[in-house]
Amino acid sequence: MDSTTIYPARLVRTLWQSNPEATAVAVRSGRVLGVGTLESLQQWGPATVDERFADKVLIPGFVEAHAHTMAGAVWNFPYVGFFDRTDPDGKTWPGCKSLEEVVSRLIEANERMDARLVADGSEGGPEDVLFAWGLDPIYFNEERLSRKHLDLVSVDRPIFVFHASAHLATVNTKMLDMQDIGADHPAEGVPKDPTGFPTGELQEPAAMALAMPGFAILLRAFSDPVSAQKFAASCRNAGVTTVADLGTIQEQDWPIWEKLTNEPDFPARIVLAYRGYRGNDSEAAAKVVAKAKGNTDLLRFGIVKLVLDGSIQGYTARLNWPHYLPDPQDQRATNGLWLIPPDALTDCLAAFHDAGLLVHCHTNGDEALDVFLDAVQEVQLRNPRPDHRHTAQHAQLTTPAQFQRMANLGVNANLFTNHIWYWGDQHRTLTVGEDRAAGMNACRSALDAGVALSFHSDAPITPIGPLHTMWCAVNRITSSGHVLGPDERITPTEALQAATLGAAYQLRMDDEIGSIQPGKRADFTVLEEDPLAVEPMALRDIKVWGTVLSGVVHRAGTSPNPVD
Repeated sequence: MDSTTIYPARLVRTLWQSNPEATAVAVRSGRVLGVGTLESLQQWGPATVDERFADKVLIPGFVEAHAHTMAGAVWNFPYVGFFDRTDPDGKTWPGCKSLEEVVSRLIEANERMDARLVADGSEGGPEDVLFAWGLDPIYFNEERLSRKHLDLVSVDRPIFVFHASAHLATVNTKMLDMQDIGADHPAEGVPKDPTGFPTGELQEPAAMALAMPGFAILLRAFSDPVSAQKFAASCRNAGVTTVADLGTIQEQDWPIWEKLTNEPDFPARIVLAYRGYRGNDSEAAAKVVAKAKGNTDLLRFGIVKLVLDGSIQGYTARLNWPHYLPDPQDQRATNGLWLIPPDALTDCLAAFHDAGLLVHCHTNGDEALDVFLDAVQEVQLRNPRPDHRHTAQHAQLTTPAQFQRMANLGVNANLFTNHIWYWGDQHRTLTVGEDRAAGMNACRSALDAGVALSFHSDAPITPIGPLHTMWCAVNRITSSGHVLGPDERITPTEALQAATLGAAYQLRMDDEIGSIQPGKRADFTVLEEDPLAVEPMALRDIKVWGTVLSGVVHRAGTSPNPVD
């Protein structure tokens, strides 16, 4: 018989209604054997008592239901975002507070690339692209970054600057010329300046792919095992035990994750979503079903991601009337872009729905959400599936009526609460206005309507960190200190539920993870403080000691796999 380990703790918050608090948990064969006191757990027979958590607080392992593994890969390139960010190695990169600072950082990166070419004795080539990431021009009260700014960095080297939203990029004139993106280019998502020439901004994947020498750099980065390890390490450092990558990993990279997650010290459980609407959806559905039959503890398939619209702060999300506030920079589409034609969504959804798969649909705007809900209603009429658990991702402008419709249809909400802190002020003043911004990422309305709720970081769009995401949902404070929609705040208990059991439910894994109770996997987040006892404003400041993943202890740190 496998050995038993009992972990006494200052407190165990189980989220198991029958036994919500304990002071010890027993683990056997990677699963929770029992929860209670050190004395009560002795009934299971001989056990090793491990005191390392005696002064810690154990909660169920955080479940991040929407992130992207490129959060590890992007740190191979210069960061030009607005906020300070800390990379997986523990280095803090200061934010760029103006376009001048963005250009200056890119000039430095360009000079480093020149120096490396000299050291290597190489002249470079078309693939020698300066790639940077994290830009969001909405933070600047000046003109948007354009090819003219990037031409100050280099007129000889192609430049590709990936925006923070991951829905846009800006390139220089050299890249436009290389790829024949000129004044007569008909593609949607390629805005033009007053002279009729492209500004350099490329909106959404089809347009970004026109600059393939830059776009391909990010795609290739997914096949880097070191970056994958860094992503998993950043999950562990944030207390995340299970993370869903919603559709950035390419099929050809699946074997890399199969190999990594089979390593005994890998620190996270990975759920890989298939990106739908790529051709024959019925064939794709069969492929995902077959792949899911080989699921292991740390690698799961069975979810499909559909992307219906774009980004609100990038002005490419689809919004119901009255749409966006007037744009003083006049650099956006009239009302966003459709990434899947609305009249194609129902048949696309049906292919995966009929195969019994979970569908998570990106619907940033409320118009996009209406289209998704219409499609769910239609496929349910064609082929009723009780407990389908399809989920609206982001769903940032969802109205109370839409939440009620979601509850009626059994559709879940995975809200992007981090927007309140990172873009709340911009949404109030630039994108949708004070009134609608107050109802963005409306967790209270979702719960009151009976919608199954989770929330997410969408890393690398914002840093992975469930404690910060909970803090946003509980406090709803913007980076300027404004309380955005105070009546949409939820309690710390509700936030903890959403970050654990709620997210597990949406991944159809709530029978395995999300709470600490007998029979479930021994997944714990180890904290220095009790998130339900600290002041709500202190939630995001709680230190993460590490995690326990299927009974294996992982200590937070900067190295990829510190197993304690």
